Amino acid sequence: MRFPIIGVVGGGQLARMMAPAATELGFELRVLAEAPDVSAVPAVSRSVVGDYTDYAQLLEFAKDVDVLTFDHEHVPGEHLRALLAEGVNVQPGPDALLHAQDKLVMRAAVDRLGLPNPRWAAVSSVADLVDFGKAAGWPVVLKTPRGGYDGKGVRIIDDAAAAAEAADWFTGPALLAEEKVPFTRELSALIARTPGGQSAAWPVVHSIQVDGVCDEVIAPAQDLDPDTAAAAAAAALRIADELGVTGVMAAELFETPGRGVGFLFNELAMRPHNSGHWTMDGSVTGQFEQHLRAVLDLPLGSTGLLGEVVVMKNFLGGDNPDLFKGTRAAMAAVPAAKVHNYGKSVRPGRKIGHVNVVGAEVSDLPSVRSSAELAAAIIRDGREPIEEKA
Repeated sequence: MRFPIIGVVGGGQLARMMAPAATELGFELRVLAEAPDVSAVPAVSRSVVGDYTDYAQLLEFAKDVDVLTFDHEHVPGEHLRALLAEGVNVQPGPDALLHAQDKLVMRAAVDRLGLPNPRWAAVSSVADLVDFGKAAGWPVVLKTPRGGYDGKGVRIIDDAAAAAEAADWFTGPALLAEEKVPFTRELSALIARTPGGQSAAWPVVHSIQVDGVCDEVIAPAQDLDPDTAAAAAAAALRIADELGVTGVMAAELFETPGRGVGFLFNELAMRPHNSGHWTMDGSVTGQFEQHLRAVLDLPLGSTGLLGEVVVMKNFLGGDNPDLFKGTRAAMAAVPAAKVHNYGKSVRPGRKIGHVNVVGAEVSDLPSVRSSAELAAAIIRDGREPIEEKA
């Protein structure tokens, strides 16, 4: 008998953070990396530099693994179907993954399942966009169905004149137009599902975005109506089951009190997700371990919390190029902070790590948030917390 070999397509920080979980469980993690210096390469025992859009390279990488999974959702679906035909165990499969790759397909699936969607339409011209804006009400949100992330591929259209200025976007397949939802906050429902159908959900969390990038996550979402929380988790589990999702999936949601069940679907991600990084230190089973368990069809772990409140704070590239010095200072200033660096070079605005802080009581939330912010700021800016020492 031997322990399984897991192949991960993509060498970003998500693959990097799967490595400790794989090591603890005795699994071997291999990565198909975009370049020799990407985030995951130093964290795994074996990596191959290759092009995931080249089927021959993809097949060569996949032929000796027990399961193939993903750091991102960009592998062409036709390649994944060909791998399945060759007997490769692909998790999640291409039919499920398509709903995270194509936002138009995702919106249609949410409608088909009777789950709460914003008003939306596929638009192929400025005239289509104007018609949608008149019907749904201005402003509207225009999105590229594929490839957008962290605010990229998204444009707010305020009126018909602004729609005309977006004519340069209509150069290919149809785009997605959505109503601009008047929401109170963004939520995320994180779940995991095995090929055998076992599933588990973590508490619904509050995800705070800054300039289209996840900045902070509070788990669980505070003062969330219990019925809304239950309905959101149930909706995420249902869509995963109906679409045949395997591994970890995040359902990004808009909280809309007074409208329907209190939330609307925003987007789906079929892999570990930034809104779930808090689970690494705040849950009995973190999302990276759970993802590996799930894609291997192993029993899922408990999603119980290790404290009553957990805060995750991202840090982007800033003024400090010496991340080790900043990390050392953050450790000294905030001993409770768990720091996760992604092994990336510093570039302004680049997501280079996150900090988790766990609070024993809900009443600890203000101090937990302050601690997470302080630790992240020290690493980002390289400043000594002189005022906090006083």
